Amino acid sequence: LALLGQQPPQPLPPPLQLLPPGLLRAAGAGRASGAGAPSGPGPTGPCPALPRPYLSGRKIRAVYDSDPAKFKTLQDILQVEKEMGLKFMLVLLQSISDGERDEEHPNLIRVNALKAYEVALKKYHGWMLQKLFMGSVYALPYKSDLLKALEKGKEVKEEESIEKIHQFVSRVTPILDAIYEMYAEMNAELSYKA
Repeated sequence: LALLGQQPPQPLPPPLQLLPPGLLRAAGAGRASGAGAPSGPGPTGPCPALPRPYLSGRKIRAVYDSDPAKFKTLQDILQVEKEMGLKFMLVLLQSISDGERDEEHPNLIRVNALKAYEVALKKYHGWMLQKLFMGSVYALPYKSDLLKALEKGKEVKEEESIEKIHQFVSRVTPILDAIYEMYAEMNAELSYKA
């Protein structure tokens, strides 16, 4: 590596060294299945079940390398990632609540998902992941199916579900805004591209 002008990778801090050896391999990024994803308490604290691509070695390494002092453990990395996911969901639900939709296809939530992606996640993704997301919006559920799932399978009028979403978003937004403000003050936002 020195001949090519590249620095050898720095060793991981002790908490991340305890991860299974195969987890931090770059080859782990290509797995498409969530089967067998680790869950439960681990060497770095509790870790929810996550699909394998989410736990790819390249992504963990990219986040860690972006600020080793800030991301000492896998739990630190996952906490910030979780906050980004919450922001995505909040913007998605707010967009649905505000009545934004594709006039030609009103039962699709592509417009809402694209807005949420632009606001919450796009700046963290490189060109390839951005294109992958643009293709994935065609696999989203219909709005009616999403609303039914949010109502736990009960048949409820769309207007009632939208009103519940609006109430939820109006209650959660100030809390999440305070969390994001705290992250900004602590300079704890992610600044890498995957």
